[in-house]
Amino acid sequence: MFQRNVMLAALWMAGAIASFSLMAVAGREVSFDHDTFEILFYRSLVSFSIVLVVAGSTGALRQVNSRQFGLHFVRNLCHFTGQNLWFYALALIPLAQVMALEFTSPIWVALLAPLVLGERLTPVNAIAAVVGFAGVLMVVRPEAGNISPPMMAAAASAICFAASALFTRKLSRTATITCIMFWLALMQAVMGFLGAAADGDIALPAARSVPWLVLIGATGLSAHFCLSTALSLAPAAIVMPMDFLRLPVLAIVGAVFYAEPIDATMILGAAVIFLANWLNIRDSMRSAKHRSI
Repeated sequence: MFQRNVMLAALWMAGAIASFSLMAVAGREVSFDHDTFEILFYRSLVSFSIVLVVAGSTGALRQVNSRQFGLHFVRNLCHFTGQNLWFYALALIPLAQVMALEFTSPIWVALLAPLVLGERLTPVNAIAAVVGFAGVLMVVRPEAGNISPPMMAAAASAICFAASALFTRKLSRTATITCIMFWLALMQAVMGFLGAAADGDIALPAARSVPWLVLIGATGLSAHFCLSTALSLAPAAIVMPMDFLRLPVLAIVGAVFYAEPIDATMILGAAVIFLANWLNIRDSMRSAKHRSI
């Protein structure tokens, strides 16, 4: 039974990796026609439409309520900021570099959890943070003087995603997935509209952009659904390392379609970040096992 669940989790993670990778490629394609606010506005409209159709057809819309509205707002503001930074970086630096920096998010989760959730920071968490930071330095190589705004944006997006994950975990104690996804799509559509309208000019989607924007909205939802399903079938210690397959996948995509060089030092730095995440996951699994005894 366990092996069967692991195989099923691997299949769901393949779906998650495909979804995240397609979203990254689509994000780069539409970045030539739209700014990040417009991308997130149209993406959220697509996502909100999907949530309404699916939740409405299954009767899950009745689960939506306005309890903890403030927490929903803070969670979505963090996620919206992170997504803006992520799409900005996506258009300007290699795909593999964006992914490598994004993968520091679990390390930030471990560091911020004591502040947001009151969880204990263990020595392993601290060591993992140091190791992860070393990996980040290998990716951006500050000694070469090549730290650019897009690199800083990608690194900052990881912190925003970490905060969003922590607030989501806090919300999930009382709110359903449908409720969280409803407010996520609706609030971020409003935030995207306000950001896009700030300069008085919201560009309507060009014909070539429409399929990419629909793809971004659909894959944004499918990625998180696949990931959540995989985690329900197998332990995080098995599932999460699979997510690192995104890095070589997008490195190859970047090389083939955008002529981006595959940098050995960047891949090595990503491997160090992976090690830091593995340390965190292993420590979390061990702590959970001890609590269950």
